[in-house]
Amino acid sequence: MRNQRRLTRGMQLVLLSLVAAGFVFGQPKAITNGGIALLITFIPAILERNYDLPLDPWLALWITTAVFLHTLGSAGLYTLIFFWDNITHAMSASLVAAAGYTVARAIELHSDEIHVPQRLVFVYIFVIVLSFGVIWELFEFGLDIIATETGLTMPLAQHGLDDTVKDTMFNSVGALIVAVFGQVHLAGVAEDVRDRLFSAES
Repeated sequence: MRNQRRLTRGMQLVLLSLVAAGFVFGQPKAITNGGIALLITFIPAILERNYDLPLDPWLALWITTAVFLHTLGSAGLYTLIFFWDNITHAMSASLVAAAGYTVARAIELHSDEIHVPQRLVFVYIFVIVLSFGVIWELFEFGLDIIATETGLTMPLAQHGLDDTVKDTMFNSVGALIVAVFGQVHLAGVAEDVRDRLFSAES
């Protein structure tokens, strides 16, 4: 547990350094990407402090790693390392899958009228991830249009149809990992979410 927290803090320090470097060298992209990523890494601590919803340190590390890898990619690794984009898409998709599963499982545990057969959970996770993937690609496409019309540099961009198809493939890899291995580890989190969200009704 201590090692996970140390890794999380280390990545947060690197993100903070990137934001500081963005201010020093006048790089608004580094400030934006690093700042947003840094804020996201504090979500587990905020949930624990404000909503009494403790998250396993592994989950905090999972969230931090996903945004950390994306920020490093935006800082130049997407260009330098050809498979970096694939890794970040798989990581991000696994987070979306985990969040979708956790919310659905919490609602199912709370309601006696809702029951999702185990064989359909796999399909549900895939649909959630692919849907968010499509929305993300449309978002990048929209930013491309804005960049073309205004001449502004956007933090995200599409790189052709092949890139979109590859992104979707690695989104599916992330969903597959959660669908196969993540349900057991997320069961306790779903129960905690159920207890916190619906405790006011009892």
